[in-house]
Amino acid sequence: MANKTNQAPFDPKVFLAMVGEGKTILEYRKDQIVFAQGDVADTVFYIQKGRIKVVVVSEQGKEAVVGILEPGQFFGEGCMNGHSLRIATTTALEQCLITVITKSAMLTTLHSEPKFSELFMAYLLTRNSRIEEDLIDQLFNSSEKRLARLLLLLANFGKEGSPQSISPNISQETLAEMIGTTRSRVSHFMNKFRKLGFISYNGKIEVHNSLLNAVLYDKPEIKRDSKDAPEDTEAEQD
Repeated sequence: MANKTNQAPFDPKVFLAMVGEGKTILEYRKDQIVFAQGDVADTVFYIQKGRIKVVVVSEQGKEAVVGILEPGQFFGEGCMNGHSLRIATTTALEQCLITVITKSAMLTTLHSEPKFSELFMAYLLTRNSRIEEDLIDQLFNSSEKRLARLLLLLANFGKEGSPQSISPNISQETLAEMIGTTRSRVSHFMNKFRKLGFISYNGKIEVHNSLLNAVLYDKPEIKRDSKDAPEDTEAEQD
């Protein structure tokens, strides 16, 4: 007969999906702010459902979208590294279900549960790799190729090669902020991609396999050098 005192193996996904000590689960409606830049930072967030937009505002008042976060990702973890205030504003792009964990509960679980530590470390390493890729993208790729890569990332383009929808829809203004160009340039590139059959609009943006091929194999349809750089720079100063 099994010993009833035996506990089930620790499952980090189950842990994150349940209310517990130092842990709450909250729902956020579309466009609701989760936390604002400058707020006190003492909790970590985990996305169960929905997408979160991360925006930073400079001292001059200029806004920049620095990320779109998806289910299975953490955010607000800067408090674990000594940040006492939030350095960005996070907003729900759609209805979201978020697990909120206090800093002390995070530290306790990281120290006591190796599987949770592995999950959190995997997230940090993946995020670090993405930041490095984004930096290289900004330094060496044209804004047209940056947009193509961003669309593929937002669509979570799979290996199956079937068309993938971006959900929820992302505005052209947001896309422009994320790749560092203007809305008019994004509009121009989106129309071009549609004419080439790379994407389609059917209530939502749908990304096709041909866009992935164009990016992977440096097809000439998408500029890969700096020939359009002066135009981008000029447009961005408007």
